[in-house]
Amino acid sequence: MAAEVAVATISAPHDYLPIIVQLIVVLAFVGGTILATHFLGPKRKSKAKLDPFECGIEIHGNARTPFSIKYFLVAILFVLFDVEIIFMYPWAVNFKENLSVGFEAGMNNFIQMSIFLGVVLLGFIYVIKKGVLKWD
Repeated sequence: MAAEVAVATISAPHDYLPIIVQLIVVLAFVGGTILATHFLGPKRKSKAKLDPFECGIEIHGNARTPFSIKYFLVAILFVLFDVEIIFMYPWAVNFKENLSVGFEAGMNNFIQMSIFLGVVLLGFIYVIKKGVLKWD
């Protein structure tokens, strides 16, 4: 048998020419569209059009009034617990496959997930005890 020799392919600059042409076309299209809308679009300015628009509701007060820290805490907790629960999905999909490998392997994975869920539950109990989810 003849020994197969791996040939390394080296990219030459002309290999990137289609990508460069496509990039130039895209940038020209974006720039042309922006310029066309700027020059061809209507220019009827009025006081009503220059006022800030907030979902059809008249503005009240300053837009930079601070939010309650409770809002941010609930948002961060939602993301935290949501991401932790997302970790369970691949485990649940593969659980039957893990059991088919062997009882010990399946039980080991089950114990690991039980520990993970216990830690998540302890975190949730801590959040409840601290009263983070109360809006009073």
